[in-house]
Amino acid sequence: MNREQLMNVLIAPHVTEKTATAMQNHNQYTFRVMKSATKTDIKAAVELMFEVKVKGVQVVNEPGKSRRFGKTIGRTQDWKKAYVSLAQGQSIDYEARAKG
Repeated sequence: MNREQLMNVLIAPHVTEKTATAMQNHNQYTFRVMKSATKTDIKAAVELMFEVKVKGVQVVNEPGKSRRFGKTIGRTQDWKKAYVSLAQGQSIDYEARAKG
């Protein structure tokens, strides 16, 4: 993938209580990614955007949930989540990136 395509692989950071503890204890960050992204694409995108060394990537396909809208039964979209482990001593500061 070229540089422009890699910039579009990561959609948003996914921050929950579970991912916050993974950040603190295991130096692991979680992102929503494009459904077509591969592990190598995700690794390259994180290294390009945050200038860190990635140790490993784990990917989870999250199924959409059934929802009701009045009488109509609908469904939310399926999405892909990536757990990115960084090398020892590396970290990502979301707040500094947002200001810069």
